[in-house]
Amino acid sequence: MGLIDFRFFAQSIRLHTSVQVLLPYRLEMCKEPLPVLYLLHGLSDDCSAWIRMSSIERYAADRRLAVVMPEVGRSFYCDMVHGQNYFTYISQELPWVMQTVFPISSRREDTYVAGLSMGGFGAFKLALNYPERFRGAASFSGAMDLMELHREGNLSEEQKLLVSSIWDGKTDLTGTCDDLKTLALQLEQSGKEAPILYQWCGTEDFLHDINVRFRDFIQTNTHLPYTYTESPGNHTWKYWDWQIEKALDFFGL
Repeated sequence: MGLIDFRFFAQSIRLHTSVQVLLPYRLEMCKEPLPVLYLLHGLSDDCSAWIRMSSIERYAADRRLAVVMPEVGRSFYCDMVHGQNYFTYISQELPWVMQTVFPISSRREDTYVAGLSMGGFGAFKLALNYPERFRGAASFSGAMDLMELHREGNLSEEQKLLVSSIWDGKTDLTGTCDDLKTLALQLEQSGKEAPILYQWCGTEDFLHDINVRFRDFIQTNTHLPYTYTESPGNHTWKYWDWQIEKALDFFGL
């Protein structure tokens, strides 16, 4: 695989930003644009995290899969009230730039998204907002409902400030593009083809309860193509590295 540190000025966030891109060797042999995985980092990571901490390069090489790893700071993949429009960037500008510069497919059947923790939320948010663009989405140890943690008093003072910068003090996101449960219900009712959803969380993870509650909601209220799995494990790379390979196999890549 070739690893490209791609830097450009993103209009939607008004910043120079970095994207790590993995591409197979011998691109001249590719008769069609490459299938692509958009791979999202967690709250305290950056675009290099998956490359440094997992074996994603090896997994992608085995499958001749392009992997795009963007950087979004601590934005929760949102258009922040006090900050940058990272959801617009990740959902609109980034795919256009990647498809323009690299031999990456724009077809739904070739496009996947996955992420850990904050990125797990971001992966499901992208797929549920744009089901016509993603065949599959995977969440590992996902922060599926940050506001639920906020209302329960489970956020630190720093995290409360983060919530304020993103949502300007709101504690209820019901009905917005940041509410995964509402998005799932809307998709169910729309009649659109739904992306395949894969969710994993470790039983010792501090986000386990919120993942279980999200699972119960989806399984009770929708018939989406959704798979939940859990196993012993906590909020660490040992398990996310294992799970990204499992997810690629699950999607048939």
